[in-house]
Amino acid sequence: MKHLIAPSVLAADFANLQRDIEMVNESEADWFHIDIMDGVFVPNISFGFPVLASIQKYAAKPLDVHLMIVDPDRYLEQFKKAGAENITVHFEACTHLHRTLAEIKNLGCRAGVALNPHTSINLLEDIIEDIDLVCLMSVNPGFGGQKFIHNTYKKIRELRALASGRNDNLLIEIDGGVSDSNALFLLEAGANVLVAGNSVFASANPVKSIADLKAISFTQISA
Repeated sequence: MKHLIAPSVLAADFANLQRDIEMVNESEADWFHIDIMDGVFVPNISFGFPVLASIQKYAAKPLDVHLMIVDPDRYLEQFKKAGAENITVHFEACTHLHRTLAEIKNLGCRAGVALNPHTSINLLEDIIEDIDLVCLMSVNPGFGGQKFIHNTYKKIRELRALASGRNDNLLIEIDGGVSDSNALFLLEAGANVLVAGNSVFASANPVKSIADLKAISFTQISA
């Protein structure tokens, strides 16, 4: 499967949000990545339901919603109604993760689990078959523009090994510090979804930046 590119709306120009959404629509991007922050689980606050619904109104591609919030179960149905096609919850925020994932799937969404940089891959051992997507945080969650954490490569390989033979269709998404300087190595390690924030929206040519990330291939890796 060709890898997916999910521009992070958190890095968009909020004063020109419709313009940036339409840019992503016209690009080779696959998803919109949308970080929901509550100021409790992470030290920042981002979008609420009205903004998410506005994004959904103009978005022509799936909304990949990443919940960085405590007690996400309270809001799963509302996020579905607001347009989410993927809903990712944090392992660290869920007391009953299996039940949460089942509810996400019952809503008709792809069910994802996010892991903070300090959280071990081994903690997914008993639930790996029930996950559609694992989002590995390659920065500490809460703010954009942080430096990439290099231990992420090791975690990708460990996760791909854990899923082998048990969940071979697992999507491994990398969120934080992704750019054209490390994308090749992330794919080589086993990732297949790249979240790109500043490397897209701060670019002089965002459409080309997305196309460049999408064009990376294993031919380049082996060359």
